[in-house]
Amino acid sequence: MSPVRVGVFGLLGSGNLGNDGSLEAVLGYLRAAHPEAVVDALCGGPEAVTARYGIPATRLHWYRGEYRTASRAGAVAGKAAGKLVDAVRTAAWTRRHDVVVVPGMGVLEATLPLRPWGFPYALFLLCASGRLTRTRVALVGVGAAPIRNRATRALVRWSARLAAYRSYRDEPSRAAMRAMGVDTARDGVHPDLAFALPAPPSPAPAGPPGTVCVGVMAFRGGDDDRAGAEEIHRRYLDGTTRFVRALVADGRPVRLVTGDACDAPVVAAILDAVDSPLVTAAGAASLAGLMEEMAAADAVVATRYHNLVCALKAGVPTLALSYAAKSDALMARMGLGAYCHPARAVDPDRLLGQFLELEKHAPELRRTLTERNAVAARQLDRQFTALTAALFPAADHVPTPRETP
Repeated sequence: MSPVRVGVFGLLGSGNLGNDGSLEAVLGYLRAAHPEAVVDALCGGPEAVTARYGIPATRLHWYRGEYRTASRAGAVAGKAAGKLVDAVRTAAWTRRHDVVVVPGMGVLEATLPLRPWGFPYALFLLCASGRLTRTRVALVGVGAAPIRNRATRALVRWSARLAAYRSYRDEPSRAAMRAMGVDTARDGVHPDLAFALPAPPSPAPAGPPGTVCVGVMAFRGGDDDRAGAEEIHRRYLDGTTRFVRALVADGRPVRLVTGDACDAPVVAAILDAVDSPLVTAAGAASLAGLMEEMAAADAVVATRYHNLVCALKAGVPTLALSYAAKSDALMARMGLGAYCHPARAVDPDRLLGQFLELEKHAPELRRTLTERNAVAARQLDRQFTALTAALFPAADHVPTPRETP
């Protein structure tokens, strides 16, 4: 039999560590359970994906300025032409595969600013191409949320309907797709794929006593908040900065981390505003690096979803600056549902009170996280077993490391 040809698809290698972590988890599964598979990618940052993961990769969009605002006639024409070219390119790429996997990510949501003709259109092209070319497209452990924009909602709904396999990273995601008219009766819910990544070394590298890891984000609200985006960002940055200043005033070392290249200006703004040797910035280039940073801290306060995943996976007491239902669902799943604070309205005094409460209960929270991480590992084993049954029915099953006696 010829090797199974597997494609991976998404905004991978583009600077978002969460997206890349989901890819890494799926590649780990494929290499363990299906080592015969020939894997390549259609993605946002092909050079980065090839350099980091050693698989061939093709650029997702023909027009290189796809995610830049088009203000000139030439750029508008380029984007328009790119939509037509991408339809042909995506179909040609898809038909060369037996299976295409979309690994995790919030591909069915608009909790951050999103245009329908950007990634939602690209995902629709993939799923439609899969149906036309009889290539099985799998949306694996993805995030979804209610979408108000009609065009975006229609593209997301049809993408989900055309996919051969769907699973979600939380129950609100499945409920959101059900509300959009997708039959989810056979769709599974499993922990985020990043929970399948190796845990940080134990014991973790020791940071300064009392270190607090603060994960920041270039947060400007969601797709429906464009008119007030700058005011939302100002409130978020001001509240987070005042919280960091309060920690420093108490003599606590603070380690700032990010999850996307676009978050760097927020780190710079906080460093400039607080101006203390107790505040430093991490330069982690992967989710594994982020987990190590967080494992070295006494506690974590974070905004980005995959910053939360890293902290919880590392077993560190964590407080979420929550900007979407996915954050609340994740914290509840891991037994820390009481430790959420709205990112849209950061109140430094109340946040500090919640943080002190978190630290007071740190020992029992660490025990809870150990138990919940063990459960997540078992649930992800079931996710990968279901994926093999759905997408590789003719393949000889090779046990994953956890299945090996």
